[in-house]
Amino acid sequence: MRRFNYKARDKASGRVIKGNIQADSEQTAGKLLLEQGYIPQSISEEGSGLFGKADSRVTTKDRVMFTRQLSTLIGAGLPLASSLRTVAEQAQNKAMKTVAEEILTAVESGKSLYEAFSAHSDIFNGVYLALIQAGEKSGTLDLALKRLADQEEKDAAMMSKIKGALVYPAIILVVIIAVLAFMMIAVVPQVEALYEDMGEQLPGLTQFLVNITNFFGSFWWLVLIIVAAAIGGSIYFIKKTTAGRRVADNFKLHAPIFGGLFKKLYVSRFARTAEMMLATGVPMLDSITISIDAVNNTIVEDEYRKSLELIKGGKSLSESLSDRNHMLPLVPQMAGIGEESGKIDEMLGRAALVYENELTDQVNNISTMIEPILMVCMAGIIGVVVGGTLLPIYSLVNSVGG
Repeated sequence: MRRFNYKARDKASGRVIKGNIQADSEQTAGKLLLEQGYIPQSISEEGSGLFGKADSRVTTKDRVMFTRQLSTLIGAGLPLASSLRTVAEQAQNKAMKTVAEEILTAVESGKSLYEAFSAHSDIFNGVYLALIQAGEKSGTLDLALKRLADQEEKDAAMMSKIKGALVYPAIILVVIIAVLAFMMIAVVPQVEALYEDMGEQLPGLTQFLVNITNFFGSFWWLVLIIVAAAIGGSIYFIKKTTAGRRVADNFKLHAPIFGGLFKKLYVSRFARTAEMMLATGVPMLDSITISIDAVNNTIVEDEYRKSLELIKGGKSLSESLSDRNHMLPLVPQMAGIGEESGKIDEMLGRAALVYENELTDQVNNISTMIEPILMVCMAGIIGVVVGGTLLPIYSLVNSVGG
């Protein structure tokens, strides 16, 4: 199905409207508009303009803004259709505006909000849809949307911090590569030429560096092809295959320094999602199922699903989560307290908050932890290059002087 933008006149009211419709062709789109009581004035395929498909992707920021605005308007007492229309008009991202308009059209045609959102499951995940459904049934849609916006902002902020913590190591790595490349390209050939002029044999380490430099100088194109193929193959393996994703997910859990960080991220995500689900009135089994899917790590999800089977068998949540791999102890402990007090959602939220705070502190300290390791690696690599270039020069000078 292709997406078309249209401008049409409403037969009943005479009002000119603009919108978006999905159809196989422009002619089919025109027929659909006529069937809906509109007289088409212009129809054009989305993304066919001068700048192609600009703003064709809905980002987390767009989704959070849409969710928070919708929550505010509904909470203020505006009818659902009016709230959706206002949000659609205010949307700055073209793709988000299109989605909002399609949801509005579905709601005005008699569909529930959950059904309207479900048509865009590529944008709104299982957690989002479940909370929409629960909020719609319980009459607390504005609160459900607010919880969604808050949680998505927290997740986005945490992932941004984790990515930011990797910036410093990346900069150091680039510096190491740049220094190494400079020494190999500018210094090593001069050392080789100097030894040839003196009729001396190159030391073993220097000869090794010369061989590497000559190889890269002669076969740089082959190196680029191999690197590009390795990167492309790795991305395809991780993104497109189940085995590749499991390898990547397993690496995250056992990576030095970052392994514990990711484990806390997954545990806090599970507990926070479960808290939202239970607080909104979603049944226990559905809440835990959706919370497991929200973890976004296949290894952890498989382990947590064993707890789900125990819950189905009649065990309590705290018992089912105890002694589970990749589950940190505070969550089952707080779940047990919640079961006794009747406030499981609140206790899970407190457990999530503890790990979220620990995660924030750990992310803030990552640069401090990694810096000594990087400095040692950098010193070692540069030391080898310096040892293979400058020391032979000193040796020649001393031999000439002697």
